[in-house]
Amino acid sequence: MIDNAALVHRYLAAWNATDPAARREAIAAAFTPDARYVDPMADVRGHAGVDALIAGAQEQFAGLTFSPGEVLDAHHDVVRFTWHLGLEGAAEPVVIGFDVAEVAEDGRLERVHGFLDRARVTAGVDASAHTAAGASSPCASRITSTNSPMIPVSE
Repeated sequence: MIDNAALVHRYLAAWNATDPAARREAIAAAFTPDARYVDPMADVRGHAGVDALIAGAQEQFAGLTFSPGEVLDAHHDVVRFTWHLGLEGAAEPVVIGFDVAEVAEDGRLERVHGFLDRARVTAGVDASAHTAAGASSPCASRITSTNSPMIPVSE
C-alpha cells in the first residue's frame, strides 16, 4: 500500500531542492524515469524534463517554497492533492495549485496533471521559466500581465 502523504512529501521535496544534484536525486525518488508532468504552462517528460522545469520555476520564484495544501485524497493508483507556493511562514501563499497524479507500482509518480487554482501576481512577473520548458498558454499571459492581488487562473 502506498503512503500517499509520503509520496506528496517526496514530490514537494523535489520542487524545493535547490542544489542541482540533490534536486536530481529527489526527482528520481519521486518520479519514474519516463514520467510526464503537464500543467497550463508546461508539458515535460522524463527526469531531465522535470529537472529543467523545476530549475526554471525555482529561478522564477526564488526564495519561495512549496508546502502541502489542505487536500490529499487517493483511490486505486491515483492521488490528488493541493499545494501552496510562498514565503515560509507567510499567512497567504503566492500560488495555490491542485495536482492529480498517477502512481506507478513502485510508488513513484508516472503522470502528474497540475492545475493552478489561484496566483498572487504583480505586473512584470515572467512566466518564461515555465514556457521555456513546455508550451505557452493563455494562462501564462494572464499571470504576466495582471495587477490583481489574487486571481483565479482557471477562469
